[in-house]
Amino acid sequence: MNKLYFIFIFALIVTSCGPYQDALKSEDVGVKYTMAESKYNEGKYEKAIRLFDQIAPTYRGKPQAEKLFYMYAQSYFLTKQYYLAGYQFESFVSSYPKSEKVEECAYLGAFCYSKLSPVYSLDQVDTYKAIDKMQGFIDNYPESVLLSEANVIVKQLREKIEKKAFENAKQYNTIAAGAVTVYDYKSAIVALDNFISDYPGTPFKEAALYYKFDSAYYLAINSVSEKVEERLKSAKEAYDKYIKHSNSSEYKEQADDLMNKLNQNLQQFSK
Repeated sequence: MNKLYFIFIFALIVTSCGPYQDALKSEDVGVKYTMAESKYNEGKYEKAIRLFDQIAPTYRGKPQAEKLFYMYAQSYFLTKQYYLAGYQFESFVSSYPKSEKVEECAYLGAFCYSKLSPVYSLDQVDTYKAIDKMQGFIDNYPESVLLSEANVIVKQLREKIEKKAFENAKQYNTIAAGAVTVYDYKSAIVALDNFISDYPGTPFKEAALYYKFDSAYYLAINSVSEKVEERLKSAKEAYDKYIKHSNSSEYKEQADDLMNKLNQNLQQFSK
């Protein structure tokens, strides 16, 4: 019985795979197209892709090409092959600008690039590219129903770049805390000032202002005696700017502790 069961299962597999395998080997592009569309409709996108790969060059310029290349791009997208999907969606937009699918494909092409954007700590070349692509969609389709989603993605991508820039600037403060040198604290202040200037609306502004104050305080107390008072006053100004832009309590306790120490240090100059 077991032997008969396995023979039956084997025969079933061979029978079910046969038409697809035949289509792969066929010289008839019509057969390949029909099978590719069938597999696409069944949600078997990897199998559809194998056939689309074979027939795509042959179908360029033909009446069925628009539908084929839409399914081809979607197959890559639905299997999360975002680089290839992005390329195919962009090619579709370029080749069929009057298609009813062109807006959808323009958005999905840009969306694919956003999925290629790496974590903030890595090189952000692909993130800049994704912003450019999605902004292009926003500019070209200002009335799109997908506009709000596109704007959210652009905001998220920009915040990723800002986070990387903030962490790079903050790193100077971290290095300074370990090295405890006046030069490193100066570098931290410059880096954080540049970050705040470059990204005035960033959600990391409060944190950047706190770390600038922290750097300014430690710069002051590690300075030569004749520069301590002046730098303590500059640090106090940095604290005031932090408080002005503070919207949360994340750094408030540390900032207030430092400010208390700063005032104690300033008292020696008022005597």
